Formats: sequence, C-alpha cells, structure tokens
Amino acid sequence: MTIFSMRRRYLTFAARITVFAAIGLAQTPPASPYKVVKKVKVGGAGGFDYVYADVDGRRLYVPRPGASGARIMVFDLDSLASVGEIPNANARGVAVDPESHHGFGSSKPVVMWDTNTLATIKTINVDGGPDGILFDPFNERVYVFSHRAPNATVIDAKDGSVVGTIDLGGAPEQAVTDKKGHIYVDIEDKDNIAVVDAKTLKVTAHYSLAGKGGGPGGLALDDENHVLFAACHEPATMVILNAEDGKIITTLPIGQGVDGAGFNPNTMEAFSSQGDGTLTVIKETSPTKFVVEQNAATERGARTMTIDTKTNLIVTITAQFTPPPAGERRGQMVPDTFSIIVVGK
Repeated sequence: MTIFSMRRRYLTFAARITVFAAIGLAQTPPASPYKVVKKVKVGGAGGFDYVYADVDGRRLYVPRPGASGARIMVFDLDSLASVGEIPNANARGVAVDPESHHGFGSSKPVVMWDTNTLATIKTINVDGGPDGILFDPFNERVYVFSHRAPNATVIDAKDGSVVGTIDLGGAPEQAVTDKKGHIYVDIEDKDNIAVVDAKTLKVTAHYSLAGKGGGPGGLALDDENHVLFAACHEPATMVILNAEDGKIITTLPIGQGVDGAGFNPNTMEAFSSQGDGTLTVIKETSPTKFVVEQNAATERGARTMTIDTKTNLIVTITAQFTPPPAGERRGQMVPDTFSIIVVGK
C-alpha cells in the first residue's frame, strides 16, 4: 500500500459519523442476514493481504508476506484444514488457471506452481512491485499489477511466459474481467477505472468516478448485466457504473477502510470488505436499481475478501494488533492471532 492510499483511507471522526448515519438510512434488511458462520485461528508469522478462493479446485490461498519465512498458505476451501504451503513466495495475492492447473503468486519474482501438487514449477522475473493479480479465462492470461511502472505485467498461464506490459496511467488496486475480452482495473490515485482490451493489451478508456468516490480499493463486476461496482475510500462509497460506457448509475455508502470487493451472480449481490470490521452487502434488484441490504459485522482488519460461488460463502482474513505508535497506521500483529473468517447466512 502507498503512503497516498494510507492518507486517503481515513476520514475525520465527524465525516465517519455522517457516513454511518447514511448507511443506516439506506439499508433494506435482507430476509436472512449475513453473519460470521465460522472462524479458524491459523496463527503463524507473516503479514497478509489478499485472500483467494479457487472454487473449482476447492482450495483457499492465503499469502503471508514478510522479511523472512514468506510463503502462501493453502487450505481446503470446505473444511479450512491446512493442505500445504507454497514456500519462498513473498506474494500479496494469488490467481489460478483451472484449465492448466497453474497457480501464480504476485511476488517478485512471480512464483508459478502446480495446483494439484503445490510444487513450484518456475519463477518469473517481472519489474515493478507486484501487488494485485487477476486470471482472465478469455485467453488464459494472468495480470500482475504494480503501483509503479510497469502497472501491469501479463503472463501466459499455460507456460509462464511474459506476454507484455501495460501502462495503466496510475496505481492499480483490484481488477475484474468480463471473460469476453475486457479487463477493468480501478486506479486508486487517479479515481478512475481503466478499461483494457485483452487482445491488444491496450487501454481503451478511463471511466472517471466524477468525485462520487475517491481512492477506489475494490472492484466487482456483474458481467451479465455489464455493471461495475467501485468500492472507494474517501468518500466511503460504492460507485456503480455501466461497464459499457462508464456512466455512473448510482452511489451507495459503505464502511471505512475498504480493500476488496466481489459480486455473486447466484444471489445478485455485491460485497465490499472493510478494515473497520464490516462487510457491506448491496443487492442488485435490477441493472439500474441497487440497495444496501446490510453491513454485516466481521472483525476489525478484515479488509480483503473472496467469494466461494459454490456455497455462496464469503471468506475474509484478519489478526489482532497492538495499539499503533504515534503517527503509525497500525501496531504490531499479536502472535498467533491470524484468523480466517467465513461469512454466510
């Protein structure tokens, strides 16, 4: 995360009160609310960032970056029992190609492994500072994102070769694909969404958030109805746009400290996970009508998420921290408090 993003992710106390009041007014309670249904304390040293559910392979990947002992922890997606690790991977995120059974970690170098055996196949040299990552089934490519140039490095998921790089015009956070040749990337420091042609690897448009949301940290897509959900920090809103032309449809309030978003086509709900310990649930009642259903309680620090579309469960991760020193964003992680949290109905 950049100093820029750290600065933007926190509002004044008064602004927070205003946002949460708005959330309460906008909510329409669901018939069956979301809640924490399972928590597994995993512990272990290392930080954490993005969590990734391989729905087809039924595995959950949790990168644990750090100065020493960096690795990717791997769990059974159904039981959350440990099934192994990818060693020597100082990654922030994970992507999996279900066809080739190849996994990739956004480390430097990028680590590529066999998802059946978890054995490392190769490492791939890339420039920049790998952070977010996306697999696009359209042409079996992996996009590794960086806040500094090159903003995106594109890798062939079949053999691990570098296909090219892309200048996105700013610092990317999360990306989504419509699986039909279009990649959408939220550009945190420019308050827009870059549209990439997956065939040519060229940026074809930038969709401005027009002051409705700033510092987008999460992005989700209803690809059937061409609706983008940009989860923003300041103001803390979900900016909902038409993916075909970038026109803003509406905005809705979310919690504070967002760093992940997702859309479940089974339930027609968009989700955003926040560091303040909330999971905002937005119902798409039609391609032009949306409502905040709920701000489900998770735990403080649970700012990234992934969706298991087979079970309709949402998985997030967090840990306990000591009080932050003066001028710092957070304190030290309390040993052996890292946990996996599952949210469902």
